[in-house]
Amino acid sequence: MSTTLSGAPARATAPVDARPAPGGRRERVAWKRWISPVAILVLWQLASTTGLLAEDELASPLRVVQAAWDVTVSGELPEGLFVSLGRVIVGFALGAVLGVVLGVWSGLSHWGGLLIDPPVQMLRTLPHLALVPLFILWFGVQETPKILLVALGVLFPIYLNVHAGVRGVDPKLLEMAQVSGFDRREVLRHVVIPGALPSALTGLRLSLGIAWLSLVVAETVSADSGLGYLIMDAREFLRTDVIVVGLVVYALLGLGTDALVRRIERRALRWRGVQA
Repeated sequence: MSTTLSGAPARATAPVDARPAPGGRRERVAWKRWISPVAILVLWQLASTTGLLAEDELASPLRVVQAAWDVTVSGELPEGLFVSLGRVIVGFALGAVLGVVLGVWSGLSHWGGLLIDPPVQMLRTLPHLALVPLFILWFGVQETPKILLVALGVLFPIYLNVHAGVRGVDPKLLEMAQVSGFDRREVLRHVVIPGALPSALTGLRLSLGIAWLSLVVAETVSADSGLGYLIMDAREFLRTDVIVVGLVVYALLGLGTDALVRRIERRALRWRGVQA
């Protein structure tokens, strides 16, 4: 132990960490991410104000904001949003349940893989958005073709990721669970599902984006309600401001649902130290 000139023992001092706190750094990075979007909005508004961008081709941001207020007050936007959300929820639930069931079955069972995987792999190569005319011919122009189109878009990414996740479970863990006396249900619950969960959540995020894309196409082709119908009706009257409002709402819904899944992913995979 070192001593001072007066003979008193010297106290050890901890080194000073000059590095900034992680929280402050994240805040600065988050702030910088807004620079380019704000710059784009300013340039967009300047181009509209100076006449470089015609209003009948693309409305200015201020007109878009005013249009958003108008369609919200009139009830058109809330009504269309409610209808579109209902279609996505029903179609996503249908496609997700079917994708998980088929993915687990084909991943665990030898015969399930032989019977299910080949036709699914063939069907997923088809552009499902091109099936809109056929769906309309089969099911009419009511809710069924729109919901089925969303479900079909959701099915394939969830199936592929669940199938890959189940097949990727360590065989030693399965063997250990069987030696420990686990029955089939306990193996599925304690080994297969935790092992396949990261891949399944990835498929969930992918499927949500495809679900909104499928809904946009379905509603703009044949619909008498919803956000897509609002956009197509605005196109007939050359209301580019309302069209942009609808597109922005679609984008915000996609970002919101993706953020929700990322939050679920952080909680569900906390044991892996995942920072989504």
